[in-house]
Amino acid sequence: MVKLTAELIQMSAQFINTVRDRQLNLRGYKIGQIENLGATLDQFDCIDLSDNDIRKLDGFPQLKRLKTILINNNRVCRIGENLQESLSNLDTIILTNNHIQELGDIDPLSTVKTLTTLSLIKNPVASKRHYRLYVVHKLPQLRLLDFRKIRMKEKEEAAKLFKGKKGKKLEKEIGRRSRTFVPGGNVPSTSAEKPSGPTVADVEAIRDAIKNAKTLEEVERLKQMLKTGQIPRKDNAPSQSKDDEDDDEMEVEGTANGDK
Repeated sequence: MVKLTAELIQMSAQFINTVRDRQLNLRGYKIGQIENLGATLDQFDCIDLSDNDIRKLDGFPQLKRLKTILINNNRVCRIGENLQESLSNLDTIILTNNHIQELGDIDPLSTVKTLTTLSLIKNPVASKRHYRLYVVHKLPQLRLLDFRKIRMKEKEEAAKLFKGKKGKKLEKEIGRRSRTFVPGGNVPSTSAEKPSGPTVADVEAIRDAIKNAKTLEEVERLKQMLKTGQIPRKDNAPSQSKDDEDDDEMEVEGTANGDK
């Protein structure tokens, strides 16, 4: 993963794009985090961060000139709070093909009053029930959502859907945020994760095998397995021949290395 440094910014392409904005091209470097953009000296209207590995849309310094952020094809799953404090003229965010999961994850954009264009195409959130009406309700400043103009009829439908106590309840139910973690933090454990070492039953199986071992060599081999967490096969009986033991030992080692 590449660090976004002042040197990388200086060596990257800079040009006037088709809408006559000054653009900085930071595409495809496998950048993992937005940082050090103060090195741009606020000289750009548009910054293209597409085709990287960015997971959170934040980390911007004061960039009063910046109007457009292109951040397609990343892994963005979170949007930072208070973006408007750093990007006071931001009007376009293109987040196509990212990992925004829940409707509530877009709520931080409600404070960016200058935002008029947003794309969340190919994000999981775009398939959520009431997606478009929720975004229209939460971000009334938008004019274009997913490259489609927001019609007055949609604004009226959104106002009606989220009106009154029933509407507030619905907004709360569908507007939850995903349980994501900040990059660099500890990954939350899940019940589906497998333990990295042998279980209590595995240890007992090795100890039983040690008790039933008939030779000192066999005892030492099993003790070594206990130390390294390797598990003896059920058919690995102490009375096997030396050749069979060698074969089983190879099978055990293969299992410990992840072979199936």
